[in-house]
Amino acid sequence: MAPSAPRTRAAAALRLKQIALDNQSSTIRRLRAQLATERRGLATMKKELEDTQVALEASHKVIAGLTEIGLSMSKKMEKMKAKKQQAKESHVVCHQKFQARIQEAEDSMQAQHLIIEALVEEKIAYSKQSKVSKKLTMRLLHSMMNGRKSRKNTRRKKKLRIYL
Repeated sequence: MAPSAPRTRAAAALRLKQIALDNQSSTIRRLRAQLATERRGLATMKKELEDTQVALEASHKVIAGLTEIGLSMSKKMEKMKAKKQQAKESHVVCHQKFQARIQEAEDSMQAQHLIIEALVEEKIAYSKQSKVSKKLTMRLLHSMMNGRKSRKNTRRKKKLRIYL
């Protein structure tokens, strides 16, 4: 039996080495499968990273565009505020000029009213004076007419006396 024991030991050792090799092979296959899975996951993550970078760049462009639009709108708003202020100032100046014209027109109207009142008073005075003059003229004419009549009458009487 002695000679078969070393064979059995050698066969057992070979079997153990074979089992160890099989275990290592399965570990290598398992590790290779894990590596392949990790590589696929890494490729997916790399693709996602690239997509994220593209999206981030697009986002940066959108933000830059929006910022530019915002700045443009701010400039437009400032211009609009300046125009509004200028219009307001222009309106105030126009209003002041208009008020001055109104005041000037009112003053002119008041002066014209005073002139009209003076003319009306003068007309009334002339009218009274005219009436007085008419009365005096009428009296004078009447007295002159009476004087002529009386002279004529006296002449007639004298002529009649001469004839009588």
